[in-house]
Amino acid sequence: MLECQRHRFSLPDDVHYLNGAYMSPLLMRVEEAGIEGIRSKRFPVDIVPRDFFAGADTARTLFAGLINARDPRRVAILPAVSYGIAAAARNTPVAAGQNIVLAEGQFPSNALIWRRLARERGAEVRTVPGPHLIRGRSREWTARIQDAIDGDTAAVALAPVHWTDGTRFDLSAIGARTADVGAAFVIDGTQAVGAMPVDIAETRADALVCAAYKWLLGPYSMAFGWFGPRYDRGTPLEEAWLARVESDDFRNLVAYREEYRPAAARYDVGGRSNFVLMPMAIAALEQLLDWGVPSIEAYCHSITAELFGSLEALGYEADEEAGRAAHLFGLYAPEGLDNAALKAELDRRRIYVSLRGSAVRVSPNVYN
Repeated sequence: MLECQRHRFSLPDDVHYLNGAYMSPLLMRVEEAGIEGIRSKRFPVDIVPRDFFAGADTARTLFAGLINARDPRRVAILPAVSYGIAAAARNTPVAAGQNIVLAEGQFPSNALIWRRLARERGAEVRTVPGPHLIRGRSREWTARIQDAIDGDTAAVALAPVHWTDGTRFDLSAIGARTADVGAAFVIDGTQAVGAMPVDIAETRADALVCAAYKWLLGPYSMAFGWFGPRYDRGTPLEEAWLARVESDDFRNLVAYREEYRPAAARYDVGGRSNFVLMPMAIAALEQLLDWGVPSIEAYCHSITAELFGSLEALGYEADEEAGRAAHLFGLYAPEGLDNAALKAELDRRRIYVSLRGSAVRVSPNVYN
C-alpha cells in the first residue's frame, strides 16, 4: 500500500486540500524542474537542436505508459484539452441527419466543439440526461448512453468519470457499442488519467486527450492526446514546423517538407518543446509511474472508505462504491442545507472542496 506522500509537496500543515479535481498542487520535484527550465534560457547556446525533440519524445513515452498505449508515437503534445478535441472533431466525418452523443453537463472542452460541428453539418446533438437517483446513477447513466447510440451516430464524446460528481461511465461497454456502429469515440481523460487506471485498448477509443494540471500533477497550459488509426491522415489545426519529417535539420528548414512525422505528431502544437513546461510535465509523469496508478487509486480509496457511512447517517447521499471514483466523488446534501454556506464554513477551517452543479465535489490525492 502506498503511504501518504505529503512530504513531496509544499502544502501548509493546517491545510486540508481536497480539491485536486480543480487543480493539483505542484510536487517539489516538478517545481524544481520548472525553475531549472527557466534558468536554461539564461545561456541559449546550451539548448541544441536535439533538445527540441528529446523532451517531447520522453513525454510521449511516459504518457503512453499511463494509458497502456503500445506506441508512444500516437501521443501528441498539446496546450489544452480543447485543442486536442478540436483536432479530433475537425477530422471526424459528420453528415446531415447523423447524431453526436454527449453526456449531460460534461465539461465544455468536450462538448462545445461538437455542438458547433453539429450545427455546421446539420447533425443532431443527443445529450443524454443523468438520472435523478443517486445510488445506481453510474449503471443507469451508462445504459442510457448505450441506448442513445444507433446506426446514425457519427461520434460519441465522453469522459471516464463525470467532472461534477465522479460518476463512473463504463467506457468498455460504451466503446464496444460505439465500435459496433462505426462511430468515433473521443474521450476527455482529464479527471481520470493519473488517478485511476485507464487502458486505451479496453476503452476502444479513437482519441483520448488529457490536461496536465490536474491528476497528472503537472503544469497549466499543457496537455497530451492519444490519437488512434482513425486520425492517422487527419489535418491538424496548425502547420507546426516541428511536426514535419526531417525538421531536426535546422539548416535545411527552408526546403519545406509537406510530409508529417508518423502517427500523432501532426497534431503537436507549435512551440511544443517548451523548455519550462516540458521538464515539469516529465518530472510529474515519472513520479506517477513510479507510484503506479493502481496504487494511487487504492490509497485514495483507503483514506475515504469509512467516510460514506458517517455522511449517510447525516443525510448526505452518494452513489454506491462501484459507481463512483475513489479520487473524485460528489456528496449530495440533505434537503434544506445550503451548500454555499457549507463551503464557506469549510473554507474558514481551511478544508478545500468545490461546488459543482448540486454536488459538493471532494477530490483527494496522495498528499491527503
